Amino acid sequence: MTIPQLTPEQLEAARAAATEARRRRAELKGELRAGKIGLAAALDTAAGDDILAHVKVVDLLKSLPRVGEKRAAQVMERLEIAPNRRIRGLGRHQVAGLKAEFS
Repeated sequence: MTIPQLTPEQLEAARAAATEARRRRAELKGELRAGKIGLAAALDTAAGDDILAHVKVVDLLKSLPRVGEKRAAQVMERLEIAPNRRIRGLGRHQVAGLKAEFS
């Protein structure tokens, strides 16, 4: 299967959409880092938004104050969340575990 050739307008639209998605994901992590929202609110917001649902769980956890690589890995291992899991791929028990851990 060959990759379809895109017109310059289609390429520009794809670039703009990708830039907007990166900006929104960074905004969510920035709000977490600043303490404007909690993890529960971030998970609830991402559950209803296709763009934010693609954020990796480990990146979301590392955006929290006082959570680094090591603590994020420990929490994810304890809740049986794979290191490459994205928010969309979390089960309801994993979401509940994360909310309980950081509430």
